[in-house]
Amino acid sequence: MDQKLALEIMLAGHNVLLTGPAGSGKTYVLNEFIRRAKREGKYVAVTATTGLAATHIGGNTIHAWSGIGIADHIGSYFEDNLLKGRRDIIEATDVLIIDEISMLHDYRLDMVDEVARRVRKDDRPFGGIQVILCGDFFQLPPVNRNEGRQGSFVVNAEVWEEFDPVVCYLMEQHRQDDDAFLEILNAMRAGDVRRRHAEMLMERIDAPLEQHEATELHTVNIDVDRINEARLDNLEEGAEYYEMATTGKESYVETLKRSCLAQQTLVLKKGALVMCIKNNQEKRYANGTLGTVIDFEKDTNYPIVNLHSGRTITMTPETWELRDGEKKRASITQIPLRLAWAITVHKSQGMTLDAARVDLRRAFVEGMGYVALSRVRNLQNLSLVGINRMALQISPEALEIDKHLRTKSEQDATRFEALRERAKQREELEKLQPKKSEAKSGSWAEKLEKMRADYPNAYKPWTDAEDEKLMGLFADKKPKTIKQLTKIFGRHPGSIRARLKKHFGEDAVVEHK
Repeated sequence: MDQKLALEIMLAGHNVLLTGPAGSGKTYVLNEFIRRAKREGKYVAVTATTGLAATHIGGNTIHAWSGIGIADHIGSYFEDNLLKGRRDIIEATDVLIIDEISMLHDYRLDMVDEVARRVRKDDRPFGGIQVILCGDFFQLPPVNRNEGRQGSFVVNAEVWEEFDPVVCYLMEQHRQDDDAFLEILNAMRAGDVRRRHAEMLMERIDAPLEQHEATELHTVNIDVDRINEARLDNLEEGAEYYEMATTGKESYVETLKRSCLAQQTLVLKKGALVMCIKNNQEKRYANGTLGTVIDFEKDTNYPIVNLHSGRTITMTPETWELRDGEKKRASITQIPLRLAWAITVHKSQGMTLDAARVDLRRAFVEGMGYVALSRVRNLQNLSLVGINRMALQISPEALEIDKHLRTKSEQDATRFEALRERAKQREELEKLQPKKSEAKSGSWAEKLEKMRADYPNAYKPWTDAEDEKLMGLFADKKPKTIKQLTKIFGRHPGSIRARLKKHFGEDAVVEHK
């Protein structure tokens, strides 16, 4: 099925399983649907099975949204013990998104279904909420712990047959540009890795990478921090430090920190290999884009990075949010970079890397090798440190599930073929809409100069003295307004509000007119 038909089926209000290979555009379609559904006034709850995956799509974990947390069962009076705010959110939800569905246990999907039915007092699947599941069953599976309840993929959930989602299996490829490499990945997905495929991979062991320094992907976490710290220490240049700014309750902030690749204190030096950890709205870089720090901007001290794409950009702060439906619980602001000499396979999920040196000698779960290998676009950008037999394994259950999903997707594509006409009509209408202005012209330095004509201290680091003065003026019996504080500190109103929220909390800032 193609992206346009999948999107139209979702917009028509159907429950959907959006799936397909790595690089087939699942996240793009999901984000496009979220944007359009919100524009139509729908209350969209965006969730994922892990905190890291949730930050990629600006949402929350499904465990937090449903209130099940780490529980393995739902008690008789579960809904009575939910906070009113949690019940209100579940009752208000029109659309529930669950991303990285391969990692969700079947019994947890049943728990979410039961919570929604009970809270909404509606015995339809998920209490009548439109549910969009997104993910690839060939990627990382649910993790069963010895002491916990055992489970498997969500297609085995008790609610699955009644839920009966439309299967949108995306087949187009938007990441890999190498036919031989695609053949290997497709062979892994088919459980049919032949000798020639293994030989092509073995040829990449210790293979030199032609252009840039590459990120090392490791299956276990113990090596990653050690490698990054050692490589940074080897650089003789002086270090620059960037502290994270936060807003919201401490508990929410801590949850967001654990779920995000942004660091509390980012330490950089000239010559450091870095990775962008967020998709830039202006498409200057993407999650996983690699580059090298070449300098620091004079006034702001922001890092100037030479991306491997050839573009040189100044990296300015970005914000990650923890959202609960439409409500923002917390946010963190930091330079969207991390050291990139090494990263774990788990944290690389969802990224497209320019080049990677992959160590699969200790791959320990089916699907791990597929996730790691599919991060790069072609064999020339891949160098293997080593590989074990497990790295080429795919869950036999995932293979069976995939065959069924492909067949059902073909049937569903035929069943909803008439929606293609609606997609064409929508496309024609959008062509008639006035276009947004093109991306802002001029360099960052030029934009900054223009901004500082009105706000002379824009994007300059806050000093301790300024912070103390700001807090005093705001906490005074007759607090200054945002407009007055803007003039006093020579900063943009948004910067003033963000600083006040950091010190006084999300709900404490009231603008006086």
